[in-house]
Amino acid sequence: MVLDLSAAKKSLIVNHHQEISMGILTMNCGSSTLKFDLFESSDESNSTTHVAWGNIDTIGNSSGSPLHFNSEAGSRESMDVILNHGEAAKIVLEWLESAQMNQRIDAIGHRIVHGGRRFVDPTIIDESVIKEIEKLKSLAPLHNNAALLAIYACRKKLGDGLPMVGVFDTAFFRKLPMHASMYAIPHEIASKHHIQRYGFHGIAHRYMTEYYASLRSIQLDEVNVITLHLGAGCSAVAVMGGYAVDTSMGFTPLEGLMMGTRSGDLDPSLVGYISHQEGLRVDQVEKILNKSSGLLGVSGRSADMRELLHAEGEGDKRSALAVEMFCYRVRKYIGAYLTVLGGAQAVIFGGGIGENSPEVRARICRGMEWCGMILDAERNLSPYDFQGQISREESPVRILAVRVNEGSVIANDTRKYVTDQRLEERRNF
Repeated sequence: MVLDLSAAKKSLIVNHHQEISMGILTMNCGSSTLKFDLFESSDESNSTTHVAWGNIDTIGNSSGSPLHFNSEAGSRESMDVILNHGEAAKIVLEWLESAQMNQRIDAIGHRIVHGGRRFVDPTIIDESVIKEIEKLKSLAPLHNNAALLAIYACRKKLGDGLPMVGVFDTAFFRKLPMHASMYAIPHEIASKHHIQRYGFHGIAHRYMTEYYASLRSIQLDEVNVITLHLGAGCSAVAVMGGYAVDTSMGFTPLEGLMMGTRSGDLDPSLVGYISHQEGLRVDQVEKILNKSSGLLGVSGRSADMRELLHAEGEGDKRSALAVEMFCYRVRKYIGAYLTVLGGAQAVIFGGGIGENSPEVRARICRGMEWCGMILDAERNLSPYDFQGQISREESPVRILAVRVNEGSVIANDTRKYVTDQRLEERRNF
């Protein structure tokens, strides 16, 4: 069945003798951030131009959110109080309009964290899709609602006719084998409530996987690596033959590695125990595990790794413990996934911490020489804009630091989806 993309979307269809050029805006909503990119791409010449980009951090902070917008026409930096991701998206669109770039937007690609079982491919965002994403809000409470607010803001500002495509983090994990995706709970309960391990940060892990294939000039089905997305949220993935075969995150983004404010793995009985001891409802305990735990909870100081490293240097023992726990848990998952894969070609660091903290990378790799990971101390201290191999040449397992560009993945998927719809509609004229 061909989707009706409305008259405005059909106006994008061009004569097949002409080059198809598209302007694609991507919006990537994190738990407290919004990153955007505006690309112009050509199908025939297969070229992409980065027209504008930027980010808004600490959304919801009463002290203000820093804005950093850049384009070929100029830039903007300011500190504004932005209450939610809807307001953030509106500000982005208003800035693009002021720079006379809004008319260059032919489609918008949104990163959606949780797609459940239904969304395993890029999908046009219509009313039925919005309703399904809303149903999944409770499974990704820090992210799905943020994306919905951005979607609503875009619709209000640009109208319903502009194609918007959802690109889902969970889609990268659609081929997880059952022995890795299922929980050891009664089958009837799992089946009834669609309880399984979905995995998250899939767009970032996909980028690292494809980057490695390109770097080594090999096909995706030849890639066997461990990818690490380390930032405010953290996850590890075992990739075999180009597909995720295991991942640290599960039914929700709370499982797995220790994160900025999320606990990661813990004894499930703790939820009931804390609820009883503190007189809290289950949802209140879940809020603690999502927003007051991890680096912040252990240190009692900050969820920011940079602040904790500085505090550790000044003798703060709780900050030092938080950093040590963080690195230890990442090492544990690397060891587990080396076993899952039967050895790996590479371990790849991405995300805000993975890309920008040589100290954390060094601590994680310390003592891993036995399994073939030999870090090159000088390469590891390379400047900010470096990406590539940070292991020594003789290291059996390569170690890489990669500057993940989720926006390019979202844009490519959005362009392909809308282009395919154009071609399908042309055939049905």
